[in-house]
Amino acid sequence: MNVAAQGVVQVVWKQSIRAKRLSLRIAPYEHTLIVTVPIECRPEQALAFVQANHAWINERLQKLEKTLSFSDNNTIPIQGKSYRIIHTPQQRGGAWLEEQHLMVSGDHAFINRRVADFLRSHATTVLKQEVQAMAQSTHLFPSRVDIRDTSSRWGSCSSSGRIMLSWRVIMAPDLVRHYLIAHELSHLKHMNHGPLFWQQVAQITPFKQQAETWLRQKGPLLLHAR
Repeated sequence: MNVAAQGVVQVVWKQSIRAKRLSLRIAPYEHTLIVTVPIECRPEQALAFVQANHAWINERLQKLEKTLSFSDNNTIPIQGKSYRIIHTPQQRGGAWLEEQHLMVSGDHAFINRRVADFLRSHATTVLKQEVQAMAQSTHLFPSRVDIRDTSSRWGSCSSSGRIMLSWRVIMAPDLVRHYLIAHELSHLKHMNHGPLFWQQVAQITPFKQQAETWLRQKGPLLLHAR
């Protein structure tokens, strides 16, 4: 089947016994359109569904074209401040911050991987410290804090009290990180998004509105950074 969607490299048709309806999603790194098709759905129905959502597909792809790239001489945010990536192939030591630059050593082919590795390591140190500090001040203590490579959500809190944060949170400004951590810590007390939960969030941070506005406007760029 052929789909006229600008920017799509390929279309993957995925039949599913569990699926009750047709659905679409785009794999951002591969620019692949994945169509989940119920087992009883006819091919012409699936194709018509994709064609009917042509505008949505192109809108999503246009947003992906603005992906933040971890490439030489590009500027990326770290804790809300801008750092220019500088490749220094003659040096060794991975990647490190030097004034307003993120220095990256080694082969040019591995720049993006070294930048991502640096950000993950930096996030593990900084975000865990920030969670610990907020936990002390709020008396909301998680059983564990994990920093993971997720590109679909900023964080989560399990019923066992384990908090997960995406390492991409480290690129956000202070007030946004503060809000995201407050959000997950509040789930330790209220495992829902009801009025009491939002009251708890408001007790911890006054930046909910500003942070959510920032996340709507700039969050997708960071979640798809690579």
